[in-house]
Amino acid sequence: MRWKIFYRRWLYPSISLLVALSICLTTALPSEASSLWRVILQGAQIIQLSNISQREEINIGKQINRQLLRSEVKLYKNRQINRYFRSIGNRLAAKSECSSLPFVFQVVQDKNINAFATAGGYVYANTGLLTASDNEAELASVIAHEIGHICGRHLVKQLRQTSVASGVATALGVDRSTLVNLGVELALRRPNSRSHEYDADERGLKTLTSANYAPSGMVSFMQKLLSKSSGSPPSFLSTHPATSSRITRLKSYISSQNYKGNQGLSKSEYRRNIRPLL
Repeated sequence: MRWKIFYRRWLYPSISLLVALSICLTTALPSEASSLWRVILQGAQIIQLSNISQREEINIGKQINRQLLRSEVKLYKNRQINRYFRSIGNRLAAKSECSSLPFVFQVVQDKNINAFATAGGYVYANTGLLTASDNEAELASVIAHEIGHICGRHLVKQLRQTSVASGVATALGVDRSTLVNLGVELALRRPNSRSHEYDADERGLKTLTSANYAPSGMVSFMQKLLSKSSGSPPSFLSTHPATSSRITRLKSYISSQNYKGNQGLSKSEYRRNIRPLL
């Protein structure tokens, strides 16, 4: 009796599945059949670009981070600085639209003024960015902007667009390792679009003020870097649109929203917190 139940529940459906698979393979185009067999036989993890889940995004972010730390960036080891940076990041992440993500905040040992974010909650800031900031609100504004990119899933959208445009995507999707390599390239060397930068600015500003930081920190930091660089701002700001346009837009947005955050403007307190870098 048990064997009969087994046959009905498992054997017949399995036979039906194999028959259907055989029909698909024999009727598919040669290239599609070859790709499908490759997935089946090699166990490759193919990511469907049309619907990258949050879990997949987090896993991709972990692999991008692993590759970055292995070959592209060197983390700054001072515990006090890392603890301080994480405390600001966690305070902001808790007030963001994507607070459920397992955010990871890391300081990169590099004197260049830069910050960037990857998929799944990974935020990076160079030591040069920390020393260029005059107060905690300015540093927090950059972190909030990068969190805005993550909440807007901007890297995920770039991965979709670039995969298709570069021809690495197939009818089945993209191999995970290919997607990770592309994610590293996008995070480090390719600017965001005009719409993504504006979106990250607005999302970041909301997060910044929700955490009770002064919104003026975002404007003052951009103004300072723009004036110091004589029209050629650091790489994380030298994207399209121009920094001056973003400053004008931010000022207008702040005045229209009547934000009340007022914390993080003390220069002396900030200098005490980042003393190991000075």
